[in-house]
Amino acid sequence: MNSIPSNVLLDLPPFPPSRVAGLADRTAALLNTKNDVVIVQGEAILALEAAATSLGRPGLRALNIVTSPYGGFFGTWLERVGSSVTNLSAENGLPITLGAVEAAFASGSFDLVALVHAESATGILNPLEDIAALAKKHGALVVVDAVASIGGHPVEVDRLGIDIAVIGPQKALAGSAGLSMLSVSAAAWAQIEKPGATEISSLSLLDLKRNWLDKGRQGLPGMPSSLELHALDAALTRIEAEGIEAVIARHVTAANATREALIALGLVAFTPADTASNLATAVVLPPAIRAADALAALAPLNTQISASVGAVSDRVLRIQHTGRTARFEAVAANITALAGVLNQLGHEADAGAALARIFSAYNRTAA
Repeated sequence: MNSIPSNVLLDLPPFPPSRVAGLADRTAALLNTKNDVVIVQGEAILALEAAATSLGRPGLRALNIVTSPYGGFFGTWLERVGSSVTNLSAENGLPITLGAVEAAFASGSFDLVALVHAESATGILNPLEDIAALAKKHGALVVVDAVASIGGHPVEVDRLGIDIAVIGPQKALAGSAGLSMLSVSAAAWAQIEKPGATEISSLSLLDLKRNWLDKGRQGLPGMPSSLELHALDAALTRIEAEGIEAVIARHVTAANATREALIALGLVAFTPADTASNLATAVVLPPAIRAADALAALAPLNTQISASVGAVSDRVLRIQHTGRTARFEAVAANITALAGVLNQLGHEADAGAALARIFSAYNRTAA
């Protein structure tokens, strides 16, 4: 097995505070925001838990939109610090509808709305822009899990009025999962600074504000990982060299090519294109084929195809085209492997026709 030389991973030069501030500013540019950006030493689920723990208080009324387990976690964290949470769940595996959110506001008042933008687990896209506008109309803070969507979809924090956006480098940005970043608006800081704030905690955004932002970003709190900071720097440098618009366009093309190829295989996407993520495509298998059998046949082929989640997981597969795999070669390999397995399991699938659709999709983009 190949290994990485130890000198690449050990004895790294330090990563000074001034460069960390630069990472925050470069992240802000990706998010289209002038809000503060803070860096959390941990995978994005820690940053999401920190957001809920820092914002939540007894008396806070939260509308928590649940379209995956991550949405459910956020509601649990808010409740743990005393918030009153209304969980608004979509039909299993599908996006939430604006109508459902409007109905929730018609029956109650909320101080905060939380949602996931794009779900990599199910390949769906929630209507962030419409929900954010509705929340702002009612004076509610907007908290968005944009971990999967950043780099795959535009994330326009200031234009949409997003108060907290949580992102990580490990999805469309194709970086390491060891750090995460949050943009925080002035209104969100005002809520975080209210009496009863969580302090002296890895889950305290207030601690980050006091110990880093309020000190002019001159000293790093705690003992940050130099390795992860260098990795984030490298990921941002690669994204900047390609251009965030080009990165998003690459994911759009990979998603379109995958969906068109599935049609040629006689399959149906789990959700229409206008409610589908550019990060992954969920596909409904033919009635006679179980997901478990398809996955077992795919296992030796080293594809980016895996199980979906929830009640539909027995009949839906998820095809990833995220980060470095949002490219022609990976899309073509996934579809070729899937076509072979479908034929093996009794569903006639024309791999040649599917590949022709992929070539067409990429040729249109090139033109």
